[in-house]
Amino acid sequence: MKARIPKNMGGNQNMNSMIKQAQKMQEQITELQNDIEERDFTASVGGGAVEVVLTGKKTIKSLTLKPEVVDPEDIEMLQDLIISAVNEAVNNIESTTEDEMNKITGGVSLPGLF
Repeated sequence: MKARIPKNMGGNQNMNSMIKQAQKMQEQITELQNDIEERDFTASVGGGAVEVVLTGKKTIKSLTLKPEVVDPEDIEMLQDLIISAVNEAVNNIESTTEDEMNKITGGVSLPGLF
């Protein structure tokens, strides 16, 4: 008994359509990556005592310390505040990237993109 395979059910058209959609999605992802890399992300901790601004490339653009947070007797607290501010800004970048990427991909995970 031979299996019958339907002939010309638009397979080529469906494949071409899928390829075009994938190409469009790739263009949108590239645009999003470039857009995020150009943005600044700010985080403030300690009631505004420490503020850090990171670029979308996760590099520190600026760090602002209020004078009252600089206590030579408590360097550890200042270090913790700086680390906390940087981590918060990085988390903001990652969260924004994920949210905006989901808008493009419809929530489908694409390993290796971000």
